[in-house]
Amino acid sequence: MNAPSQPVAARTVVQGVQKMTPSEAFVETLVAQGVDTMFGIMGSAFMDAMDIFAPAGITLIPVVHEQGAGHMADGYARASGRHGVVIGQNGPGISNAVTAIAAAYWAHSPVVVITPETGTLTQGLGGFQEAHQLPMFQEFTKYQAHVNNNKRMAEFTARAFDRAILEMGPTQLNIPRDLFYGEITVEIPKPIRIERGAGGADALQAAADLIASAKNPVLISGGGVVMGEAFAEAIALAERIGCPVVNSYQHNDSFPASHPQWCGPLGYQGSKAGMRLISEADVVIALGTRLGPFGTLPQYGMDYWPKNAKLVQIDADAKMLGLVKKVDVPICGDAKAAAQALLALLAERKLACDATRAERAARIAKEKAAWEQELSDWTHERDAYSLDMIEEAKTEAPFSGGQWLHPRQVLRELEKAHPPHVMISTDIGNINSIAHSYLRFEEPRSFFAPMSFGNCGYALPTIIGAKKAAPHRPAISYAGDGAWGMSLSEIMTCVRHGIPVTSVVFHNRQWGAEKKNQVDFYNRRFVAGELDNQSFAGIARAMGAEAIVVDRLEDVGPALTKAIELQMNQGKTCVIEIMCTRELGDPFRRDALNKPVRLLDKYRDYV
Repeated sequence: MNAPSQPVAARTVVQGVQKMTPSEAFVETLVAQGVDTMFGIMGSAFMDAMDIFAPAGITLIPVVHEQGAGHMADGYARASGRHGVVIGQNGPGISNAVTAIAAAYWAHSPVVVITPETGTLTQGLGGFQEAHQLPMFQEFTKYQAHVNNNKRMAEFTARAFDRAILEMGPTQLNIPRDLFYGEITVEIPKPIRIERGAGGADALQAAADLIASAKNPVLISGGGVVMGEAFAEAIALAERIGCPVVNSYQHNDSFPASHPQWCGPLGYQGSKAGMRLISEADVVIALGTRLGPFGTLPQYGMDYWPKNAKLVQIDADAKMLGLVKKVDVPICGDAKAAAQALLALLAERKLACDATRAERAARIAKEKAAWEQELSDWTHERDAYSLDMIEEAKTEAPFSGGQWLHPRQVLRELEKAHPPHVMISTDIGNINSIAHSYLRFEEPRSFFAPMSFGNCGYALPTIIGAKKAAPHRPAISYAGDGAWGMSLSEIMTCVRHGIPVTSVVFHNRQWGAEKKNQVDFYNRRFVAGELDNQSFAGIARAMGAEAIVVDRLEDVGPALTKAIELQMNQGKTCVIEIMCTRELGDPFRRDALNKPVRLLDKYRDYV
């Protein structure tokens, strides 16, 4: 028999010193920090606190797997700018979330992973579900709080949440399960938030002087522009300088794609227009970006990073300054505040590049038009292996009257059909990486990619979290069939809990990114790269979702439009299964492989 529902208390925090249980102190601190949504799987380790989530106005969304919960918390944080929270049972429950917290770490997401632990009286005895939980997350958290006394429950809880915002990354709150119980006297801490500054006055002046003297400056708009709410300021700074603007790797939403100065993303499978223009820069202004190595590697045969350009780098984390690229003017500052300060310093100054503003604008337009035309004409991959696969596909139709579709043509059609205000998450892999060239956004907090950790199974749970944070926005995930297999069970979470999303699955029957390395470096000796898949549409329907199979190019756009209508107007999740050829893009890690040299006779002649 179900217990009678209890009224939800108003979300106010008790004031002053009060007697309460540690569970109450924990929950009251969550409320003080603004937490109303958590992701995870229930467990006895924190059940005393979980019992009072509902009257505190906190919803725990149960998931299929705790890695999914961690990614949902990441997506929630990235879409909202607020904390994402994940919780699970001690031992195997929270160890399942390690991969997701690592992804959140490289996305600088303020995710708090709450890790209930074996009780204090049995630790070290090898008890049920016992593990050393702090070392698991040590590498991927900015701060780890361990509650060593129940009287300190509120203190450590508040600090974990404060530090996630202050340090711009995940934190861990580790709580032995027996410390939720008892009676304590405590005052609930108020959240600590700081106003970030623009950076040092001397550094800002030096940057303004360098920009004023530049003849061909280029602005890189990074993730710090999104996280720092600096979208308008980045636009204003770019317009003052009249320079090309490129997005840092996997931050396509850091500058509006419709703006005439936008030139697309750098990095793997990015924009040739942006790469050509930055290659000619004499000054690069890196606004809110650490300039990660994978986002500045040569691409399309172009080593485009300008060797002699001066670099102004602005990052809120001083440790990132000059870490990857030699920096001439490092500024430790908030992207928004720094952009405002530079605008003020440049407002009345004559810039060397002012004289060529019209000429540079024309050059931007020309390079962008050439790249757009190349993308439109780039209907299929042209290497020998892909051409073989295209010919093979002509002899096998996936369905009666259907055809295997070229991934690039599919991505172009999806791009055309994207609705306004769309949010998109991408998984790791061949087609998803190629999608970087086709994903364009008009507002921040719209693009969620797995960043430097690059783990599979990221896209679907992340977009679920983003949709929960922004239910008014259309939400789409992209995944290849390999990565999809790691996360597809979270479709049940969407259906069970009314979080409708649209998931696009590229069904090409292979681990494409790694397979291309076997093509280019191992003479097409394929090992463990082939995937014999069932119908993903059929699996989706079995889980209670809608599904559409697409095997004609003209159906791609209408399928996405229908799925978005189901999502936004009917509250239904839909999986779009797109039947793609096995053609492959550029190698994913050309920088990390060499042609093999074999020393043993039994392997040396193996070709």
